[in-house]
Amino acid sequence: MMTTKRSLAAHLAALVSVLLLGAPLTEAQTRVPRTLVWTAYDVGSAGYSQAASIGNAMQTKEGTTLRVIPAGNDVARQIPLVKRTAHFGALGAAFFLSQEGVMEFSAPEWGPQQVRILGAAWAAFNTGAASCGADSGIKTVYDLKGKRMAWVVGAPALNLNMTAFLAAGNLGWKDVQKLDFPSWGAAGRAVIEGKADCYIASTNSGPVYELASSPRKYSAAVVPEPTRDPAAWERLKKAAPYFEPNAATIGAPPISKDTPHQGATYGYPIVTTYAWQDAELVYQQTRMLYELFPVYKAAWPGNEGFALEAQRLKWVAPYHEGAVRYFKEKKVWTAELERYNQQLVRRQEVLGKAWDRAQDEAQKQKLGTAKFPELWMKIRTEELKQAGFDPYWETKFW
Repeated sequence: MMTTKRSLAAHLAALVSVLLLGAPLTEAQTRVPRTLVWTAYDVGSAGYSQAASIGNAMQTKEGTTLRVIPAGNDVARQIPLVKRTAHFGALGAAFFLSQEGVMEFSAPEWGPQQVRILGAAWAAFNTGAASCGADSGIKTVYDLKGKRMAWVVGAPALNLNMTAFLAAGNLGWKDVQKLDFPSWGAAGRAVIEGKADCYIASTNSGPVYELASSPRKYSAAVVPEPTRDPAAWERLKKAAPYFEPNAATIGAPPISKDTPHQGATYGYPIVTTYAWQDAELVYQQTRMLYELFPVYKAAWPGNEGFALEAQRLKWVAPYHEGAVRYFKEKKVWTAELERYNQQLVRRQEVLGKAWDRAQDEAQKQKLGTAKFPELWMKIRTEELKQAGFDPYWETKFW
């Protein structure tokens, strides 16, 4: 099955006690909710701040309350979606990793997830930059060697992003000092306080502005343009296929229109839900996301990326049918996009079949949890290739 229920219950119990979440959302509640619930990264993150600004517009113009639940890592952000105690997530690249069932999402209690998206902020900032204290002497990804790099436990997207930037610099984790942190916020605080050199943060996130105003100052490691260093980009894309080159003009100093940061980006935050989410609710949330855009556009740097015309309607995961209904009303959805979207849905079906096969085979072999990811990646590759899909990764890479 695509989403299992075993260990997630234990994880959720701990999360519920901290966040004081209510009972699972019922069908009636999802159709005409007075309060919508999103998950996001820690308070101060770009995703949290952008979600809060959207919520303010929803409250002001529609009378709908948006409750944003902060979480310190990718897994914690997604658990409320799985357990239906949150409607949507302001997620990062982990939504894609969960679709693919890799890294933390290769655990038996997870597996490939049937995620759906509504949209993302494709703006002039760089998502997931290697954000460093300027006094560390880091200017490009080639300068990361030997530096103190943050690894956030339970945050596969953050860690894969950093892995990709190291790869771009022809480096690996063996070439740096890997420091474990329990949350994104803790990693950012460590960089500000001089206890680490770099962590992953969008150029427009609150803590990098704080870093920029600290004695350390702020430096985002540059990834040379593909035309200047195609090998670096080949290595980066092999690790993280969702990245695109971008010159960011939005971010903490010294980033500006006059001094852009050459790096990599993807839409962030990505408003995400699951395939089973009520189509009418998704339609209404999609409508508010785009039609209230003029109200919240200037509320946080990067919000302009939520413009309907900025959306990448052909990306790496399918749009929810409720979002598609809105896009059709606005006449931006084509037959070609529908075919592409259905292919992405089909990819998820193939991944689900592969997961079932891997679990069955693991039981036959009496394979332990530690060895399961290798078997899963082998079967995953076989099934995706047989169905005509690119597996992206063919062996365990984490």
